[in-house]
Amino acid sequence: MFRQLHTRAIPSTTTAASVAARPKYHLPSYNLISTCGPSTRPLQLINNLQLRGNIGINANAITNKQLHTTAAMASATGFYDFKPLDKRGQEVPLADYKGKVVLVVNTASKCGFTPQYAGLEKLYKDIKEKHGDDFVVLGFPCNQFGGQEPGSDDDIQNFCQVNYGVSFPIMQKTDVNGDNANPLFQWLKEEKPGIMGLKRIKWNFEKFLIGRDGQVKGRWASTTKPESLEKPILEELAKK
Repeated sequence: MFRQLHTRAIPSTTTAASVAARPKYHLPSYNLISTCGPSTRPLQLINNLQLRGNIGINANAITNKQLHTTAAMASATGFYDFKPLDKRGQEVPLADYKGKVVLVVNTASKCGFTPQYAGLEKLYKDIKEKHGDDFVVLGFPCNQFGGQEPGSDDDIQNFCQVNYGVSFPIMQKTDVNGDNANPLFQWLKEEKPGIMGLKRIKWNFEKFLIGRDGQVKGRWASTTKPESLEKPILEELAKK
């Protein structure tokens, strides 16, 4: 019904100028025409072309994100060098927290540990009453563990406020493990590995404590209740 499509061979000669002109990063090339046989239907070809476009868009997005992560990690030397995104997608320079004690927690709304939000809020308020703005909790929602944070950033903010009255900052949903992990969490894991030197975050509500000097002072598992962290937090606050 349809004539077989033929592609003309391209000479394989390569010059130094052509190599230098190539972009640094390449997306996979899919020769959709040459793979179509005589019985290929036009609709199938259109679908393939649409798929090719989608692959290009997604690959660009992933590549850009990975490049941003790599660049951020390469330039960061300490906690205060990072600029994670808030709920509106705006950068939050952690340099704003210089001299403060910071508790970083990866959170989720549909986890067995989700009630720890209440403990974190109480800990935050109790210490804030005595030490003012010298202590802060930063929550980082993550959907990597059992898909327990499926909602949008607006959904997450609303959930935290309605159910637990959370008043400490809840940042933009992010990854904490894998190729697209938040650069801050990459750094935290390098600075303070877990049991037996394992770096990856195991589950929701792991906790990292940052001292006044910007160094990681402790790391605790999901099972550690927020109230049990009051002592190490106060010890860090006592350091001037």
